[in-house]
Amino acid sequence: MSRLKDIYSSEIVPKLRNDFSYKSCMEVPQITKIVVNMGLGEAIQNVKILDSATTELGLITGQKSVITKAKKSIATFKLREGMPIGCMVTLRRDRMYEFLDRLINVSLARVRDFKGVSGKAFDGKGNYTLGVKDQLIFPEISYDAVDKTKGMNITIVTSAKTDEEGKALLKYLGMPFRN
Repeated sequence: MSRLKDIYSSEIVPKLRNDFSYKSCMEVPQITKIVVNMGLGEAIQNVKILDSATTELGLITGQKSVITKAKKSIATFKLREGMPIGCMVTLRRDRMYEFLDRLINVSLARVRDFKGVSGKAFDGKGNYTLGVKDQLIFPEISYDAVDKTKGMNITIVTSAKTDEEGKALLKYLGMPFRN
């Protein structure tokens, strides 16, 4: 079992039950899944960028990524329906907790001029989305092997009903929110 999952079950569940006065331990919000998404608009002209993105995403998450395809054709961007334009990974259970632990404790600390993540990026239902500008903050990626910096979106899906519950859960897990 991962370190973060142990901390969640032993320390965070009692704190959240106390703060929000849940009657049952099953009401306490938990992390359901983490979705890591890389959207690559340049893949329309150069498909080889997509290959490097999928291998880098596999190194970062420890799981093979899925290539996403365009749902609609957009003539101004020369995009046709079904063209590959990105890749994504959905993490659950132990891999999810391991990735979140590495993200909070190692990767976010490597961001230049880091002052904390925004506390306003919740969607209204307790889910949090974090945008990362380059993949070099992850220690698994070698600086020499990268040809072009690529950004990614990391969505943390929780079972919380409100944003305050989701923010409290992530704060107790160690997410460094800005003041």
